[in-house]
Amino acid sequence: MRSATYNEFGKPSEVLSITDSPTPEPKNNEVRIKTILSSIHNHDIVTIKGEYGHKPDLPATGGSEAVGTIDTLGKDVKGFKQGQRVVVSGVSGTWAEYFIAPAKSIIPIPDAIDDEMAAQLIAMPMSALLLIEFLNIKPGQWLIQNAANGAVGESMAMLAPERHINTINLVRSKESEQELIELGITENNIVTDDDDWKEQVQKIVGDAKISGAVDAVGGKSGGELLSLLGKHGAMASLGSVSGEPLMLNPSNLIFNLTKVKGFWASDLMQEISADDKQRLIKELIERASSGILKLPTGGIYDLDDIQKAVSEDVQSEKKGKILIKP
Repeated sequence: MRSATYNEFGKPSEVLSITDSPTPEPKNNEVRIKTILSSIHNHDIVTIKGEYGHKPDLPATGGSEAVGTIDTLGKDVKGFKQGQRVVVSGVSGTWAEYFIAPAKSIIPIPDAIDDEMAAQLIAMPMSALLLIEFLNIKPGQWLIQNAANGAVGESMAMLAPERHINTINLVRSKESEQELIELGITENNIVTDDDDWKEQVQKIVGDAKISGAVDAVGGKSGGELLSLLGKHGAMASLGSVSGEPLMLNPSNLIFNLTKVKGFWASDLMQEISADDKQRLIKELIERASSGILKLPTGGIYDLDDIQKAVSEDVQSEKKGKILIKP
């Protein structure tokens, strides 16, 4: 079968290549899935560079989330059938014609959700829900986030209001704000290129306090988010788009008794209970089926074009998740 593999860590467009690999066989409690579409996530790119929280053994096949159909059931797998359409996230090797997944990780997907949405339904939207609970944000409270036009940010802006949580969505430019508006995210969007953007935040919040913040940028931007938190607020750090160390003013930590916590969704997913995981997945499927959750696609590339799909040109200009089709 064809798969996008790499033998060394490095720039994805340079180290990835299409190879003819043996079709994998499922072990006990595993299934083999025939890939329909697979997402290219930022953490997939960082993994190939060798800069993620864990490094796979080499050679490795890229990809961690996909929608596909069950091709073969391993021994002792119950509750699934051949040909069933499912989604899976948090696995490895989805940039291939077939891949293996633990039976406990696969999720049947209703017909109301099309393949393009299904291929990216779990990882980023699930991160948004996990962040709400990680920061313990309650109905009626305020949450502020930067990089709001990213996959997690857009999901947060659509999912949090359904829990009656107020969000303030920070983006860097009018063009980025327009991306939110096109998804129906029209309230509390603020462009940080405006000199008075902090005053705009205070005008929206009024006498209320901001209870939580989500920083995906790092550097100065993360410190600015922290400065806007109310007393006993908490900020989750989940990325560093700026490539700069998080810059914090100790006064904002000390006098407001705030907290900064690292957030790693893949690790948290291993810690939550099976009941909580099913509860969150049910919420995502309901929001996607009803049209409340919208996940834009930035383009679909054939597996043979993987080097172009992961290139900096394509990834930097994308307006939605780039998908791979074997």
